[in-house]
Amino acid sequence: GAVAAPGARRRGGAAETLARQLGFKEPLSEAQRARIEDYYVPVFEWVRGALRRHRERGHRRALVVGMSAPQGCGKTTLVSQLQGLLHTEGLATQVVSIDDFYLTHEEQRAVAAAHPGNPLLELRGNAGSHDLALGRDTLQQLRGEPRPESCVPLPRYDKSCHGGKGDRAPPSAWGVAVGPVDVVLLEGWMLGFSPIDAAAARAISPHLEPINARLGRYNAEWDSLVDAWLVVHVDGPECVTRWRQQAEQQMRAAGRPGMSDAEVADFVARFLPAYAAYLPGLYGRPPPGAREGEVLRVHLDADRSPKAPVGGLLPSSGSGG
Repeated sequence: GAVAAPGARRRGGAAETLARQLGFKEPLSEAQRARIEDYYVPVFEWVRGALRRHRERGHRRALVVGMSAPQGCGKTTLVSQLQGLLHTEGLATQVVSIDDFYLTHEEQRAVAAAHPGNPLLELRGNAGSHDLALGRDTLQQLRGEPRPESCVPLPRYDKSCHGGKGDRAPPSAWGVAVGPVDVVLLEGWMLGFSPIDAAAARAISPHLEPINARLGRYNAEWDSLVDAWLVVHVDGPECVTRWRQQAEQQMRAAGRPGMSDAEVADFVARFLPAYAAYLPGLYGRPPPGAREGEVLRVHLDADRSPKAPVGGLLPSSGSGG
């Protein structure tokens, strides 16, 4: 019989690993198969290709992949599955979320006090509620020259502190990356957002002005450290509200505390002005400082499934080797 090409065999092995990691049982449903074969495996192949090109350019340090995806679209699951697949290839992979770089509770209270009556800065989430230096220093250490004895502290944020307002976890609860790292998966809902004209920001919401003014520093301090970008497109921010409501309904059904639909709508409302202001730019142009050919875009439908197989977006040279 015919012998499968190495690339096809590897993709088949990756699909089997993913089904096991996700707890999917044979026979897979059409939706499960599509999620694995049309989405997760092609994104994994793309990351491998980006790492190969990174090495061919002479870089020994870690490849930093920036993953910009709206809240609730399944990026945490995607990132953990990618990490598992990369580990099976012997690639040391570190996941970093911009959520872990939020300001401390006291610092966030100071931001809120400096902008009284601004609901977008009252609580964590928007630009202005992160410790940019902490994020920059962590990423720079992870992407430093590889040394066997390297030991990088990984900040953690505890969203349950102070009645859900959150606080940075004590250093004793932080993670640590030991030894050289091959791939850093940096994920965030607002990664790659670029400032727009101040008048345009005001027209969307007067409360957006201080957030818009801060975004340039995010581009300079964080986005500039990204080597390759995965940008997840959704049809509109209203998807975010619906997905978050579904997640909270599942939590309540499982007997765990969850927000009501009205509470979710109030929570997500703090992010909608930023989505309205910055998604058009992110979807229409490469993220700031992106290298040509190192941006992969995935378009998700209302069920968080790819509208077309992601493999169709890969350059033919990027799926082999």
